[in-house]
Amino acid sequence: MELRIFTEPQQGATYDDLLAVARAAEDLDYDAFFRSDHYLAMGDGDGGPGPTDAWVTLAGLAVQTSRIRLGTLVTSATFRYPGPLAVSVAQVDQMSGGRIDFGVGAGWFAQEHTAYGIPFPSLGDRFDRLEDTLEIVTGMWGTPVGESFSYSGKQLTVADSPALAKPAQAPHPPIVIGGHGPRRTPALAARFADEFNVPFSPRETVTTMYERVRTACADIGRDGDDLVYSASLVLCCGESDAEVNRRAEAIGREPAELRSNGAAGTVDEVVAKISAYREIGVTRLYLQVLDLHDLDHLALVADKVAPQLG
Repeated sequence: MELRIFTEPQQGATYDDLLAVARAAEDLDYDAFFRSDHYLAMGDGDGGPGPTDAWVTLAGLAVQTSRIRLGTLVTSATFRYPGPLAVSVAQVDQMSGGRIDFGVGAGWFAQEHTAYGIPFPSLGDRFDRLEDTLEIVTGMWGTPVGESFSYSGKQLTVADSPALAKPAQAPHPPIVIGGHGPRRTPALAARFADEFNVPFSPRETVTTMYERVRTACADIGRDGDDLVYSASLVLCCGESDAEVNRRAEAIGREPAELRSNGAAGTVDEVVAKISAYREIGVTRLYLQVLDLHDLDHLALVADKVAPQLG
């Protein structure tokens, strides 16, 4: 089981906060450091000191880390035009020496679009834009140097692009697609994804979504085993019930709720929860860390949980 650290800096984090977590994750041998792509805090809190941009953050981390993989869960296709996005991701992949995973989705949080002057189309139009984005980004990355790329989609068009720059990884950084959509999400994953992720869901939902993706792969003649199947869970681990309760209080959650819905509880409980997800085919788990100043939390999981997972 690969363990990846996943942060939500729109809830309140500076670049220095994220750098400290990324470096700790690297030192503790986690597989990757990921961050969300949001501009507005959710729930309680004002989000201070304010949002940080996902790809600006990852560019900085690319040159201030050396081993750990870096990525987004997930870049919103509504935030960026696909041509410049392809350039940005390729450049950050170059800067990191080929350590980027490209998570991308349709976008869903209407309030952040309004708060930052970003158009928020209908759900169908957002998925059309996501499909166009995937076509354009992968098309630009896959176009041989010296040739041009053109594409006419439902929402977006590219004409005679030089299709530069190219990422360090060939044919391109691994693409992560995820979510709960019953039809278009599995179909896009089957066509474009290297990894399919189901966020914050019970095992039954994860199983259902994996089956839909495998069916969508079969429909287009792709081997469903080509994909990595991952999930995301909020992390709240402690060596005692008191420590679990303290960490739950720090992120404004109830211990019982976290035990039910997350990778939460004592070390043995967290090992059991992660093992239960492995049994249904999860091979990579994103641990959502909400208290970015509690680096001892990362160390505990690396020292006491990870060794029991094999």
